[in-house]
Parts: sequence; structure tokens; C-alpha cells
Amino acid sequence: QVQLVESGGGLVQTGESLILTCVASGTNFSRNVVGWYREAPGERRLFVAAITSAGVADYIDFAKGRFTISRDNAKDSVYLQMNDLKPEDTAVYYCNVDLRDRLGAWFAVGSWGQGTQVSVSS
Repeated sequence: QVQLVESGGGLVQTGESLILTCVASGTNFSRNVVGWYREAPGERRLFVAAITSAGVADYIDFAKGRFTISRDNAKDSVYLQMNDLKPEDTAVYYCNVDLRDRLGAWFAVGSWGQGTQVSVSS
């Protein structure tokens, strides 16, 4: 079973950038689809982006053009580059192993970690 640990969050100002890192331990990481999710205060956890084992990326609309997901299988790591951050991006960000349902939607199948807090001031 893959265990994932997130890091890289912090407090930034509007328009600034952050790179989040998700490091995996366990077996078969390179075969897994890995996704990033976020949970803002009082809201449900939302899918942000996912990347397949071959490096194909998928994004939710609000992330397109600003966020970039990537992976380095040699380092058992997945990254989320976030540019032009906005106050509405403030949330706890999580990574997880993903599967895709028959309608094409991504959903997480692993255990959730503690996440990493991203706070964007206006």
C-alpha cells in the first residue's frame, strides 16, 4: 500500500507561487495515478489535478493555466506547481492515489494524510 506525505504549503500573497510536494512510500508508486485535492474551510474536498503513470495530466477548470502537476518516479514524488495564487486558493491540499470511474471522474482510493496548508493573502 502506498503512503503519501504532503509538504510545501505556506502563507503567500496574491499572485505569488508555491510548489507542493507529495512523497510516496510503499510499493508500485510509479504505476499509480496520483491526484491533488484541496479542502477549504467549511467546504468539501475537491479534486484539483491528477497525473497518470505515463505523465498525462488532468485538471479541474480552476486549475487550468495556473497549476501544473508533474511527477518524478525515481524520487517517488508528485508535484503541484501553483502560480498566480488567489485568496480563493486558500485550503489544505492533499495528495492521494486515484482511480477513474466509468464517467471519467477521478476519485481517491487511499488513506488521507495530514495535507499541507496553503494560505493566500489579498
